[in-house]
Amino acid sequence: MPQKPTLMRPANITDEQIREFIAAGLREDIGPGDHTSLATIPPDHRSRAVLKVKDYGVLAGVELAEHIFRYLDPEVRFTVHKADGADVFYGDEAFEVEGRTRALLQGERLALNTLQRMSGIATLASRFAFEVGDLPVKVLDTRKTTPLIRFLEKWAVHIGGCENYRWGLYDRIMIKDNHVDACGGIRPAIERVHRYLQENCLDLEITVEVRNLVELYEALEVGGIHRIMFDNFDLPILIEAVAVVARRVETEASGGITLFNVRRYALTGVDYVSSGALTHSAQPLDMSLKIRAANG
Repeated sequence: MPQKPTLMRPANITDEQIREFIAAGLREDIGPGDHTSLATIPPDHRSRAVLKVKDYGVLAGVELAEHIFRYLDPEVRFTVHKADGADVFYGDEAFEVEGRTRALLQGERLALNTLQRMSGIATLASRFAFEVGDLPVKVLDTRKTTPLIRFLEKWAVHIGGCENYRWGLYDRIMIKDNHVDACGGIRPAIERVHRYLQENCLDLEITVEVRNLVELYEALEVGGIHRIMFDNFDLPILIEAVAVVARRVETEASGGITLFNVRRYALTGVDYVSSGALTHSAQPLDMSLKIRAANG
């Protein structure tokens, strides 16, 4: 019995954003025309195709694939067997799509490329989440994403069971080492942020990255911040830093965190662990779209 699709899209990803992405992706791939399909397939020819999984992991991108095929043929029949977030194994069939053959062939590569990329990220995210599943800590992604498809990669992180951090430079203040060095220190950087937010009537949470205990004490003394991010702290110093904060603000560990050490960082007592590896180190899952039946 086919599964009903589960909506696992972050709330800020809109249908309009998806349509814009699909239009751009198809322009890149089809250009002035899919000449092979135009030459070999009659316009009214219809087929049924199946998405075959040739790997093991967590599936992501099924909802997007349906959007792609419906963009090309609004009358397609799309049947989901494995929804976003499902564990998949070699040989599984994730979905079937029936419609105009030209539309299936034109959407094939865009659907496969995004499914494979998103599923690889969701698989890695699920492993991170499993490593800390019994601990009161949240694993966050970063802005280390592929330009123009950040929303897809963060969508996949969400499907895999980890959480999205900043979506861009606009939705949170994050004072990092370069800001601190350019401003001449932690104190002037934080004070300038406070003035900027007040002058521009903005209500944004503030994260301050610190590189050592001296910067930590200074950030806490200035105050008015929401989170301290400990950058590349050795574990013994990180434990001490978390104790110094004593839950006055949120705490986050960052820098060099991988699937193999995330649990050690989580055990220090931080509230959050952020890792760029979720997106920049994920290996795509192998999949194929195979036409099973044709008519017309």
